[in-house]
Amino acid sequence: MAREKELRRSLAVFPIGTVMKLTDLTARQIRYYEDQGLIQPERTAGNRRMYSLNDMDRLLEIKDFLNDGYNIAAIKHEYEKRKIRVQQKRVALTDADVRRILHDELLQQGRFTTPSQQFGNLRI
Repeated sequence: MAREKELRRSLAVFPIGTVMKLTDLTARQIRYYEDQGLIQPERTAGNRRMYSLNDMDRLLEIKDFLNDGYNIAAIKHEYEKRKIRVQQKRVALTDADVRRILHDELLQQGRFTTPSQQFGNLRI
């Protein structure tokens, strides 16, 4: 359910005109934030920018940062800190972890059994 919600929020379906109305930002401001790497809207085959709800949230947050006295460099720094925190939360899995997870998944699906389960008490 949460995955579906995130998928919907990440769908790029809003043209820049709609984004301008909803965020009260100018097209120039929005393009500048893109040039600065603060947002990355998707592009259509015709190279038209399309924005998602997540993009609009980011634009509104940038607007709030600016109203709080942050400059673009400080905003970039804040987003970089967030990115690092997210990466640090991801724990690298060892080979043994991957094998255990795969084994458990296969057992749950009923596709993997031990030889003794397959052939009764016969040991192979």
